Amino acid sequence: MIPTPLISRRAFLSGAGAAFAAGLLPREADALAATDALFASAVRRADGSYGCAVFAEDGRILCDVPLPGRGHDVAFDPLRSRAVAFARRPRTFAVVFDPVSGTITRTLGARKGRHFFGHGFFSPDGRLLYATENDYAEARGLIGVYDVERGFVRIGEFETHGMDTHEALLMPDGETIVVANGGIETHPDYGRQKLNLPTMDPSLVFIDRRTGDLIGQHRLPGHLHQLSIRHLAIDDRARVWFGCQYEGPSVDAPQLAGFASPDGGLTLCDLPRKSLVQLCNYVGSVAASRDGARIALSSPVGGTFLILDAGTGRVVGTTATPNGCGLAPSGRGFLTTDGDGRIGSIGNADSARHATAPVSFDNHVLSLRRSP
Repeated sequence: MIPTPLISRRAFLSGAGAAFAAGLLPREADALAATDALFASAVRRADGSYGCAVFAEDGRILCDVPLPGRGHDVAFDPLRSRAVAFARRPRTFAVVFDPVSGTITRTLGARKGRHFFGHGFFSPDGRLLYATENDYAEARGLIGVYDVERGFVRIGEFETHGMDTHEALLMPDGETIVVANGGIETHPDYGRQKLNLPTMDPSLVFIDRRTGDLIGQHRLPGHLHQLSIRHLAIDDRARVWFGCQYEGPSVDAPQLAGFASPDGGLTLCDLPRKSLVQLCNYVGSVAASRDGARIALSSPVGGTFLILDAGTGRVVGTTATPNGCGLAPSGRGFLTTDGDGRIGSIGNADSARHATAPVSFDNHVLSLRRSP
């Protein structure tokens, strides 16, 4: 595996702004200078086609990259200003593009017998891309490893010690990958049908990003084996927050969020019954505020955004948004998006502001840049 140096979070963010601004055309540079933040999200256009849009908080779309099918999430390398839009399960494409010009530089295909789960990230130096994948014949979750400097050639894979490997993030140490194994068996021959609901086995796993060695694995209590761990965020204590989707009886209302660390076990939050009812057994996205002090959860099923205090796990804000799911840190709070093209803000002093873009946003939003 190619060795990569560590960089601090501050250096990472500083590098993101510098690299993103480098090489801009004058018109694009002016637009960037006038924009507090830029975001990327998979979208559906008015004509029913799919793309990945880079947009500003006021709804302006700076570029809209065509995708061969529905996308899910986006990875961003700030050092070289490139992004990758991943296909929604069980599709097999990932599109590499310049988020300033919208130029597609490469389209990746999943290895035979595999498909993407829609999430991925770059190594701190941008030389490697990691993607969550499914070996569907063996019902095996994997992290695929791609060498960026060799044209995104796939150079290896890591076992995730579970199935339905959905979101994965790089921990602040730059060396540890945290993986959400949803525990649900699927196969492209059956579309998105869930094949093993009685025997689901979700887990949260920590692995070494260089060797693939297992560092730690946490499971929920046995009676919660149908609580699929799906999405992740990291707070200011380097704890991993996770959001779940419950596949058991709809009348149940289990806890849907919690936090964990490699050596500290797993803890479920004690959300009030009212909040659980609002979430409707489904968390679609999780995000941490820029200072890591607050965690936001979304439920497009319940049309609800919640904000939690990361220190106490208590709910400190609730916003109703029909079909809302996308979450990204913005200002002191969060930017939100929904399936009707609305862009909102929660947890900020100007949370009432909103805009509308001429697209339908998919489940996730990635913050590409923020002003100093």
